[in-house]
Amino acid sequence: MCRARAGACAVRTYPGAGRRGGRRRLGGRGQRTTAPAARRGGGLVSGLAHVQADFQDYLLRESEAVGAHVLGTARVPVATRLGIYAGAYRSRLAEALQSNFPALAKLLGEADFHTLAAAYVRTHDSPYFSIRYYGDALPQFLAAHEDYAAAPVLAELARWEWTMTGVFDAPDATPLTHEALAGVAPQQWARLRFTWHPSVRRLALSWNVPQIWQALTEDRERPQASLNAAPLPWLLWRHELTSYFRSLTHTESALLDAARNGWPFGELCELLCEELGEAQAPAHAAALLRDWVGSGLISGVA
Repeated sequence: MCRARAGACAVRTYPGAGRRGGRRRLGGRGQRTTAPAARRGGGLVSGLAHVQADFQDYLLRESEAVGAHVLGTARVPVATRLGIYAGAYRSRLAEALQSNFPALAKLLGEADFHTLAAAYVRTHDSPYFSIRYYGDALPQFLAAHEDYAAAPVLAELARWEWTMTGVFDAPDATPLTHEALAGVAPQQWARLRFTWHPSVRRLALSWNVPQIWQALTEDRERPQASLNAAPLPWLLWRHELTSYFRSLTHTESALLDAARNGWPFGELCELLCEELGEAQAPAHAAALLRDWVGSGLISGVA
């Protein structure tokens, strides 16, 4: 769903299946493990840790050491038993990628995305307890891989999707109100610094990926990929359960970045004076601050 709000697009976003999953237990019926050597060396606990370490090495690096702990049968030999788990592990990671990058998956199509996911999974383990974070390096992977670097819009679309996920998953904070801001004493304004909502993100995009993403998400006709004359600044944030995004002018982008880097309001006004001149700067600063507060971007002042 997209609707206008203060010049921004809003989309109610829900975490995908991959982000709901926490730490998954790899195991199941039909596999028995023994670790007699480990038991002799340090008991059941250390033996289990040894088996787990060998099993992890098999999943991540195809080490064969875990085979010594697995009992095979004539019908289901050791290699087949282990292969079932390895295949399930890689499939789960591929599913997480599709859940975390649904627009990219739709753009590429099922077969091509499967090829991409397989290539990524082969070279990227999951170091996180939650599978929600799997795929954080996919934008860089797409930008560097010889099969995808020639289409840089793919890497940028992946970066956009990952950022949107971060916006939705960010911690919440109570937004600053206009009434609270009005209570600031006049002599404090020059030194005033802002605390930003944890969901606020900034991107500079060379391609029209927000429009492509929105069309793919809403099942509308997708625009052709087009390169901007210069990287375009974008602002992304969340208010309650709705994620918003809008493009920025270069003036607002510079001011917003400075404010997020801790510049006090007085120095922000000086920056605006350099950009717009003393006649226009005060009104422009007031308008921007009013919009930032009204949009829920700011959660406090100090």
